[in-house]
Amino acid sequence: MRTATRKKLTFAALPEDYAGLVAFYPLRPLHDKVDFNNAYEVAMAMAGHDLTPDQEDYLDVLTTLINQYDELHNVQPLPDIDALGMLKFLMEQRDMNASDLGRLLGQRELGSKILREERELSKTHIRKLANHFHVSPAMFM
Repeated sequence: MRTATRKKLTFAALPEDYAGLVAFYPLRPLHDKVDFNNAYEVAMAMAGHDLTPDQEDYLDVLTTLINQYDELHNVQPLPDIDALGMLKFLMEQRDMNASDLGRLLGQRELGSKILREERELSKTHIRKLANHFHVSPAMFM
């Protein structure tokens, strides 16, 4: 029986070389939503980190597979995660706290306000976050 990858996959748990990454999560066509979510989880664990050339190549192929499946099946990855959940997930992967977020956005206090849902992300914030985490701005909308 196939299941989702382990919870809270971290970048540190991933191999640095291409062969190790393929052994960890083989690059194969995605056949169903379980495959899609597993691939997406691996890609998200890699997002926003300084990658080795092998990791960059692997992530490039993995995101191509994810995009192909998405185009055919029009699925939304991990639908229970909203923009704030995605932000918290990416911050956790980078060991960031509210102050780190605030400094990234230009105001130290802003990070905790956003995380407590007292402030919404502006377009400028979304651009900064997308650039920092190396993800699509759509992740925060």
